[in-house]
Amino acid sequence: MTNWIRCLKPSGCPDDLGPLQLAWLGDSVWELHQRLRFSDTPAKTKDLHLSVVSQVKAEAQALALEHIEQYLTEIEKNFVRKGRNRVGRGFRKVNLAIYGKATGFETLIGWLFLKNPNRLAQLLDRLEKIESDRSDN
Repeated sequence: MTNWIRCLKPSGCPDDLGPLQLAWLGDSVWELHQRLRFSDTPAKTKDLHLSVVSQVKAEAQALALEHIEQYLTEIEKNFVRKGRNRVGRGFRKVNLAIYGKATGFETLIGWLFLKNPNRLAQLLDRLEKIESDRSDN
């Protein structure tokens, strides 16, 4: 489900954006990706919405980061750190460490979306494979 990303060319100057701007963009890219993944699933709109929400909440994003962290380059890890370190107080409902990981993940997604869409697609494909392997067991 990453063909839409693979068709994109790098755009803009992601290195000129701050971590929170990249996280803001990355959050929307991640949600669009999840919506596209569930769009082929026959279900009621409410159920589709709940499925997507379960994937875009901070805990799910932090878990996604944990799954791909070992495959990240040093530059990519640096953007995760920049996003994680920019977290303020976070939300009361979410542990600050989880919120930081989620923000780091979103920062990476936003940066890759602008800098290297093909690399982003590779990482998203890896996440889908990991999820598929988990559901097969």
